[in-house]
Amino acid sequence: MNDVLEIAENQQKRAWQVLEETDILGIWNSIGATVNLVGSLRTGLLIGRRDIDLHIYTEPFRLSESFEAMARLAEKHGVKSIRYANLMEAEDRCVEWHAFYEDGNGHVWQMDMIHILNDSPYAGYFERVAERIGSVLTDETREAILSIKQDLGPERDVPGIEVCRAVLEGGVRDARSFREWRAAHPVDGIMVWMP
Repeated sequence: MNDVLEIAENQQKRAWQVLEETDILGIWNSIGATVNLVGSLRTGLLIGRRDIDLHIYTEPFRLSESFEAMARLAEKHGVKSIRYANLMEAEDRCVEWHAFYEDGNGHVWQMDMIHILNDSPYAGYFERVAERIGSVLTDETREAILSIKQDLGPERDVPGIEVCRAVLEGGVRDARSFREWRAAHPVDGIMVWMP
């Protein structure tokens, strides 16, 4: 097995363990929420950055319930901090939660939980993006995306969707070419792209 594929597989397994250790899905379910995995963990492209992306929906949306869920998460051993942003009046129409969890190996995992209002233009959108990316990946493009993400090193704050777009749409296959492609295709705001 190629090293990058093995690294990604191990990181994916560890991410699922983090979800279990924090009981984050159970916490959101306890307030009647529907929780959808999005991003790199869902597409099998998690490598480098230790982040888990969840989109959360409740009907009706109650901000107090969102805080209730975070209070429960804050009580979990290893949760070191939680950040909050109210974007209910912004285009996103959501509340963002970013929790930082230190696992038993001293690695810090960022859990991005976006509690989305049902009338948000992004309700369900990134779930469809992840589904589409997963459906068009080949062994070659999967390895290219993982390799680029791994090679970016300190530039790992690059959104994974940009790497996916560069590989799947732009034919990019290495980090140097990705940097060039990114400079020629700047993104302002939320990237709305789907293969």
